[in-house]
Amino acid sequence: MAGLSSDTPRPNEIKLHQKSRLMEISFANGEVFKFSYEFLRVHSPSAEVRGHSPGQEILQTGKQDVMINHIEPVGSYAIQPNFSDGHNSGLYSWDLLYNYGINQDKMWLHYLDRMDEAGENRKSSEELPVHK
Repeated sequence: MAGLSSDTPRPNEIKLHQKSRLMEISFANGEVFKFSYEFLRVHSPSAEVRGHSPGQEILQTGKQDVMINHIEPVGSYAIQPNFSDGHNSGLYSWDLLYNYGINQDKMWLHYLDRMDEAGENRKSSEELPVHK
């Protein structure tokens, strides 16, 4: 992996909020981003999700209830989340996370559009109606 961009701020703190399934990352320039675990899982930078070349991306479905069990530091440039579905091959560099933070809304809407086009429903088991 190429080195970090010199103008990307470094994170000061990364917190996992298990109840709300959010990862909060605070950068040295004061920016704070919150990512749902689902967002991070479906946008994993791994080859398993992105494919090996453009156009080979694999739509990730059924990840609404995914948890991050823990994160491993990777050198001084990235983290590697260990997700509850067994996925742990994505390396999230500071550059990537900062870029995700800036573009999160656009990326999420694109993901929802792709889910809709594929006819996938993203309701979690917690959101499904109870039939009596």
